[in-house]
Amino acid sequence: MNSFNDSYDATDAVLHRKSELPLVWFLPLIALLVSGWLIYKSHMEKGPVITITFPTAEGLEVDKTKIRYLDVEVGKVTAISINDDNKTIRVTAQMNSTASGYLKENTSFWVVRPQVGLGGVSGLGTLLSGPYIGMKPGNGRKQEHFTGLITPPLLKTHVDGKQFILETSNLGSMRPGTPINFHGIIVGEVISHELSAEANAIRLTVFINAPYDQFVRKNTRFWIDSGVDLSAGADGFKVRTGPLISLLSGGIAFRASAQDKTTDIQPEDTLFQLYDTYEQSTQIVYKNTLKYVMYFKGSLRGLTEGAPVQLRGIPIGKVTGINLEVDKKTMEIRVPVIVELEPERIKEVNSQPGVSDEDMMARLIKKGLRAQLQTGSLLTGQLLVDLDFYPDSKIILSDNTTPYPQFPTTASSMDQFTQSANIIMNKVAKLPLDKLTQDIDTTLVSLQGTSKAATDMLKSAKGTLSNADHTITSAQQVLNTFEPGSTARYELEQLLRELSQAASSVRQLSDFLEQHPDSLIRGKKEE
Repeated sequence: MNSFNDSYDATDAVLHRKSELPLVWFLPLIALLVSGWLIYKSHMEKGPVITITFPTAEGLEVDKTKIRYLDVEVGKVTAISINDDNKTIRVTAQMNSTASGYLKENTSFWVVRPQVGLGGVSGLGTLLSGPYIGMKPGNGRKQEHFTGLITPPLLKTHVDGKQFILETSNLGSMRPGTPINFHGIIVGEVISHELSAEANAIRLTVFINAPYDQFVRKNTRFWIDSGVDLSAGADGFKVRTGPLISLLSGGIAFRASAQDKTTDIQPEDTLFQLYDTYEQSTQIVYKNTLKYVMYFKGSLRGLTEGAPVQLRGIPIGKVTGINLEVDKKTMEIRVPVIVELEPERIKEVNSQPGVSDEDMMARLIKKGLRAQLQTGSLLTGQLLVDLDFYPDSKIILSDNTTPYPQFPTTASSMDQFTQSANIIMNKVAKLPLDKLTQDIDTTLVSLQGTSKAATDMLKSAKGTLSNADHTITSAQQVLNTFEPGSTARYELEQLLRELSQAASSVRQLSDFLEQHPDSLIRGKKEE
């Protein structure tokens, strides 16, 4: 049987209660940790603070204008102020930590705004988002102060190609963005231009896209492509057209030489000359040249610098200078024409050692080689210098005041014709025309008298012939009365025969004078 009388003492009871921290206290702790992590992350993501100097703050706003590289935000404008020079503004920007490695000495900054030009449209995205500052990483030492560019550079990081330098003395309409075409295809553009250190030329930095940059080789020529090139020279009119965009805004074109090979591809930043026209770019540059001075008589109107010098129609040089000088002692006016001959254009056959180009030219002059002005084009009236052999032409030299040897000249065909005409006119002017006129009048009067006398004589001769015919007829009747074989009949027949011959002679004379009355003055022509 169970016993229920066991007694328990309440004081002996022990309560074991488990202690607990309320979950609500974890929330501030978590918030504190998250805030700390965010502060730490924000601090770690912050990069250096830089300053950029721009000429104007147009379109830039604090806390809104971003700094981008390849369309990735790498910083933000935090302050804008005016520099101490009161001409430029200073932009302070907070850069991201990822951009720290890009901030070096040659890093470039510029403001990207929408631009609309003949070469295309750029920066359209800024119409909605507003202008932003573009960045192009550079090399060099780390830097925090920069000067912003006025025009954007070409980002080569995403465009393959090469950069070249063109030197010219005439900038013309060349500006950053001016297109560069190769056989009519736009393959690059002008990046920037600047005055050379010597201030005697302008250097354009251009960028040629790949794969067209491989055609920029050793003998590649660049020229200003104005769209339409119209030239008139001694060799006539020439018209050459380029792309329409070059006609509207100008441009630069280049061509590769067929003599170049792939090994002649030029490296980046190679310097080339920029020619003003296509014609200039096609001219071959010869290293060995001979300079002479020529003195021509008469007017040189139509002869210009650059006019060709030809040898039997083949160019071998050009005119490089035309001057005008007067001798104060003799008051003689001379026009020295400086020409540059290029002997390399002449192929030598049976070359002889020790004979220089000067010696060869001296021998040719001794053989009769002379210079003569000729008209290159009847339309333009331009003159050229033609060389040819005139063995009978004497060497006549003028007083040479130039440092160059003198090349003998001869008068042109027109000058020779003019000279001959002047000689004839002078001789005609010296003739006693008044006296000759009086003599001619007297002669004409005399001729008129002679003609009248001849006419009377012809009339008389005709009358004589008529009488002679009657006499012969009468004599013939008398002859018939004589007995045949008698002496009287024989003598009368002889007389009649002689009279008939005389009448025939007079008739022939009369007919001849009627047909040739001038024979009375000049006599009978010998047959």
